[in-house]
Amino acid sequence: MSDSEIRFGVIGYGAWGGCHARAIDAVAGARVVALCARSEESCARARADFPEAAVVSDWRALIAKEEIDAFVVVVPSFLHFEIASAVLAAGKHLLLEKPMALTTDHCLELVRLAREKDVQMAVGHELRLSSLWGKMKALIDEGYIGDPKYALVELSRRPYRPGADGWRYDIERVGDWILEEPIHFFDFARWCFSGYGEARQVYAVANSRQPDHPELQDNFSATLHFDEGRYAIVTQTLAAFEHHQTAKVTGSEGALWARWSGAMDRTRHPTFSLRGARGEEPEDFEIDGTPGEIFELEEQVATMVAAINNGSPVHADGLDGAWSVEMCLAASRSIISGQVESLRSLKI
Repeated sequence: MSDSEIRFGVIGYGAWGGCHARAIDAVAGARVVALCARSEESCARARADFPEAAVVSDWRALIAKEEIDAFVVVVPSFLHFEIASAVLAAGKHLLLEKPMALTTDHCLELVRLAREKDVQMAVGHELRLSSLWGKMKALIDEGYIGDPKYALVELSRRPYRPGADGWRYDIERVGDWILEEPIHFFDFARWCFSGYGEARQVYAVANSRQPDHPELQDNFSATLHFDEGRYAIVTQTLAAFEHHQTAKVTGSEGALWARWSGAMDRTRHPTFSLRGARGEEPEDFEIDGTPGEIFELEEQVATMVAAINNGSPVHADGLDGAWSVEMCLAASRSIISGQVESLRSLKI
């Protein structure tokens, strides 16, 4: 397929859906042609923001539009599988926010459907497109730290936004809080160790600030075991302030340490750095561009456009998305059982 403008429909126009739509608008070769928003207030905002786009309140009507090439699905987690299945069944390309679905089996079903329909599907693990975290991964791949042995990914942030109608604080609709934020860091750890085997087991602990809602785990830590003794620790608190993330990866020959801080996760003006050492003296690495999820959304769209036009790889495919869900759900089982839990080996 020669390069052509990709016409996008966006399903979900809350705060994050609006960010996705603006990211599409900022990418050459991409255009928002249709939006789906649930409430009349959101529909009115979508019409004001994108006056040339069709705006509907029923996502099924949007999927039926032949002029749309690809969809971005940005809705509460419990709706992901139903809407994503319909998009793929219609033969449309799909960028699906994380988590892919609330069960690993549903994730694998989406992967099979995308392959059957021969369409591109990507999952919203935007850390893989970050100029900061991507530089860290590139240095690992170049052998800077030798054989990677250990990773620590840590987040300290303010509490979650409730989401429309408070869905993020409703365990029936969110599925599991581990699927909300730690999923990114499980994916990042697996990405750092890619080429060195898969995750095999996990042990996790967590607690909540709210005694009557133990399922809403404000504080969470997990140890993820990979092949040949490699392991990663993913830990976070949602009972803090601002948004601060660090990652440390050590190997047989060196170490890397990256940090990112902002007043909130969607800031355009963060502070960040990446340091490394293969001996006594550490060195600082220059980062091209400003890292942050607002900027990485644009990279996601650009990568998706290239994949549709030229068949190039997406940043995180369906199996990557399925693995991240499987790691989270195994961690959730570990919290309940108090034991180390094994992960399924995912293949299609």
